[in-house]
Order: sequence, then structure tokens, then C-alpha cells
Amino acid sequence: MFSIEAIESIYMGDPKFLNRYLKVERDELPARFRITKSIPVDFDSSASVEDLWEVHDREMGKCRELLESIDSKGKNIGLPEATPSLLDLKIAIVERILENCHICERRCGVNRRAGEKGFCRLLETSRYASEFLHMGEEPELVPSHTIFFTGCVFACVYCQNWDISTRPESGVDINPEDLAGTIKRRRHEGSRNVNFVTPTPHAHSVLKIINRVPVNIPMVWNSNMYHSREVAKLLEGVIDVYLADFKYGNDECARKYSKVKDYLSVVKRDHEVAYQNAEIIVRHLVLPDHLECCTKPIAKWIADHIPEVRFNLMFQYTPYYRASKYPEIDRRLTSDEKRRAIEIVEEAGLEDVLI
Repeated sequence: MFSIEAIESIYMGDPKFLNRYLKVERDELPARFRITKSIPVDFDSSASVEDLWEVHDREMGKCRELLESIDSKGKNIGLPEATPSLLDLKIAIVERILENCHICERRCGVNRRAGEKGFCRLLETSRYASEFLHMGEEPELVPSHTIFFTGCVFACVYCQNWDISTRPESGVDINPEDLAGTIKRRRHEGSRNVNFVTPTPHAHSVLKIINRVPVNIPMVWNSNMYHSREVAKLLEGVIDVYLADFKYGNDECARKYSKVKDYLSVVKRDHEVAYQNAEIIVRHLVLPDHLECCTKPIAKWIADHIPEVRFNLMFQYTPYYRASKYPEIDRRLTSDEKRRAIEIVEEAGLEDVLI
């Protein structure tokens, strides 16, 4: 039996399945959002949502063709910015979604633009708690320009960022123009990407920020992957890498620890859509006493359905926030649990694993 330290050294190394991200990071290819911004689209923002979606779905065909053409040549070509663009259309649609909010799959249906609050308790204005060059993310992302949004669509009892996620009214109001300028400055300081953390209820603001970014840089959607199927469509052509949490292997654990329903069907769907449209780093935080019910089915599903992903098996679980009220997870992982988690991943046959 290998020691934990020896096994960690085996799994460390360059990622196998982040080829496009690395080329964008080195400025060898354009980020996806630059392609979407280059496609001119004539639309009436006052038209029905159904009509806007019809235009969007038609124009996305052009976006996919242009992306394929650029990638086949392997060059970062100059792309003129269109006005209005396909990215402008995506923003128009997501702003309409706010009026009957179904940005996440809770689908509260409130009008956030009119001051109504759903589960996340967020209105139209987005706030962020901090932004900085993060050195603690996956090696291929560091240094990562992380932007931590306030609020969340989950209610995880062990949340390590509970002071941010449970206080959506805290933080700094987002000005897309100013934050885009900060992204440019951070890029010049050495950032390899823009990492939007807990972005789901802020999808409208994320798209507005990206639309104003003046530099070529990969966009990372760092989330619990519980966004709606409509938002998944809007993110295509914008997000380069999904830094995707896969927390639970069944709906019962998701309801108990994150107060969320239909977890598996939503998260599996959003992972599969992301897999078709971008690159993925899947994060799985191993929970005490949850290896067979969560870690094992997650590893198997990924190997069967989205095998070409970077898989990060995470052992840093700490019983934060309200975990003390749940005795079965009110402790750190044991060495035996870590070894068993590694065995599970090996048995699943995943090819690109980080521990």
C-alpha cells in the first residue's frame, strides 16, 4: 500500500485535457468570449423572450463554426468587436430571466429587477467580497484572478465561506466597467485566468463584466453546477473552463447537507452540457463517511459519461459553519478514508487526476 504522500506525487503533473485553456492562457488562441463578441446580431431587446431565444440559437451555429475554424488553424487571429454582438444578445436574455428568475434550478420565479427575493435573497445588483491573485487553486490555474461573489443558491451546512454565502447584502457593488479594468490590470500582473467564484445567481453580472474585458484571457466558471438549462445555453461561447463541484452521489445527501432538490439530474445535465461546450476541472470534496454513497458513484459516472476531464480529489474537508449539528460529518477525514477514496478513483479508471 502506497503512503498518501507517495500517491499524491504519482497523480501530480500536467493536465491531459485542458489543451485549449492552456493555449488561450499563453495567448495562442482567442478566449471564447472574444469569438462571441465578434459575431454581429441584429435584435430588438423589447421582443419576446421566445423571439430572442430563436435568434440566439440560430446565431450560436455561427459561433460554433467560427470556433471550430479558428481552432483548426491553431492561431490567435484578430477578431473585430461587433455592436450589437451575440454576447450583447445573451445579456439581453439573462436580464429578462431576472424578471422571472430561473437562473438556477430552484426556479423561484421572482422579479429580482423589481425588488423581489428568492432563495438566494439577491436582487439585480451583484456584490463581491474580494478579488485577488489566488495562489491556492489547481496548479494549472495559478495565479488565478479570483472574484468571490456574495450569496449562494445552496445552503451547505459545512460551507467554509459561510460568512460570504449567507450575507448576500455584504461586499462591494459591482460596476462591470471598473471590474473589467481590474481584470486587465491583473492580467498584466500575471493572472492566467479570471475565476468567477459562486457565479450562478450573478450570471447577468458575469456576462456584463466579460463583455467589457479588453484583454484575451480564459474565463473560469467556478460553481456548484446547479444553474438552469437556459443559463447553460447562455454560457456556451463565453466560458472556457468550468471549475465544477460535484458534491454528492445521491439526492438524499444533497437535501440533507445543502438543502437542494433534484441534485443529481441537474448537476449531471450541467456537467454534460459543459463537457460538450468547454473544458472541465471537476472538484470532489470527500466527506467523512460518504465514500460509498457519494465518492464512488460520482467517480464512476464521470468515467462513464465525461471521462476527458481534470479530476481533483479533495481531502481538505473541515467541519465549518453548522457541521457540528451533524455528528457523522463533524470531523476530519481519516487516513483510511483517504486511501479508500484513492482506490475508488483508480478503480473507476479516471485518467487525469489531481490529489
